[in-house]
Amino acid sequence: MREAKPLSGQGDSGAVSLACADRRPIRLRDARWAQVTASFLARFGVRPNQISCASMLASGAGAVSLYFFPQPWKAIICVLGVQLRLLCNLLDGMVAVEHLQQTPLGVLYNELPDRVSDSVLFIALGYVSGIPWLGWLGALLAALTAYIRVFGAALGFAQDFRGPMAKQHRMAVLTAGCLVSIIEHFTIRTNHTLPITCGVIAAGSLLTCWARTRVMVRRLRERN
Repeated sequence: MREAKPLSGQGDSGAVSLACADRRPIRLRDARWAQVTASFLARFGVRPNQISCASMLASGAGAVSLYFFPQPWKAIICVLGVQLRLLCNLLDGMVAVEHLQQTPLGVLYNELPDRVSDSVLFIALGYVSGIPWLGWLGALLAALTAYIRVFGAALGFAQDFRGPMAKQHRMAVLTAGCLVSIIEHFTIRTNHTLPITCGVIAAGSLLTCWARTRVMVRRLRERN
């Protein structure tokens, strides 16, 4: 996740600390391979906003495969698209913050690609599950979790990334659902896993909205 505020100067350590304070906690940032990859991208002039846009393309490929491709290819390509999307989400923030490549438009590229990525994936999941309205509901609730988080930040609070169905959890559930659907396809030849996955994502996103709203209410009461 990339911090929205541009740095006042490339040597401004205070600005970097501020940028790091309100980021989604991701343990993989400390992984050696992630640091090397981010350094490579920054050295060759790849901009964080370009990486953010690439995450939408990865999610779009996953959504297209879900809707148009047969099993097991729909699930395999969707999993690859989801994982590539998460990789882009990791690297855009690392290039932006650790390598001082933040831009004034970073806040826009930080949020909109994620909303598009969630929506196309969950809507496609709803249609392939035979329950289109559930996919649309999952997309709406996923966007609402982000709205509540950003609204809390607009009120002056630290961004709340809690689950139980934050972005990384949604992608983990979708990945697991696709993998199990492959096993289901080759064993009992049914299609129950994907509708269940769609329902779990929607229900978990609703709980996440409630959890984040409850924390925001508590913070407002404490502040006043």
